[in-house]
Amino acid sequence: MSLEQRPDSAPPSVIEPDVKDWTWVLERPCPECGLAAGEVEPTSLAAAIRANAVIWTEVLTRPSARARPRAGVWSPLEYACHVRDVHRIMDERVASMLETDEPRFANWDQDQTAVEARYAEQDPAVVGGELVSAAERVAARYAAVSEEEWVRRGLRGDGAVFTVAGLGRYHLHDVVHHVHDVGGSSG
Repeated sequence: MSLEQRPDSAPPSVIEPDVKDWTWVLERPCPECGLAAGEVEPTSLAAAIRANAVIWTEVLTRPSARARPRAGVWSPLEYACHVRDVHRIMDERVASMLETDEPRFANWDQDQTAVEARYAEQDPAVVGGELVSAAERVAARYAAVSEEEWVRRGLRGDGAVFTVAGLGRYHLHDVVHHVHDVGGSSG
């Protein structure tokens, strides 16, 4: 059953693709979620990612987890699916940066993934478990990064250059920002 046919989903609406370049969050605090990602100590990334995953498990128990708050905005469930997939993608990218000199990352169309993976139709309890598992996997990877490895570099498909530390901070901002998007509590 497609999203448009789901009786328990919000009225059908197209989610406007996010085409912003969010790399600026590494240079200044985010005015929306408040995170100063560029100031986060890389060695604290693992704990922060794990703590964020706990918040998502709470968000997914809400009776309204499947409901879109308004047309054109993802539901908490859809955001959680995205966060789970962000953890998976970032884990692959960090692994690549640690194993290869200056890898180039394939572009990832998050909006296409949301449609193809049918985010709105997934089971919140299953997504919660998958999100925690993916967060733990990438958190363990960050926890194992040596002091010298934080400066290893990788290139996004659009040419943006990240260090492991920078990618981790960017990653953390993404998942913290989405907790803000769904009205979760970060502390």
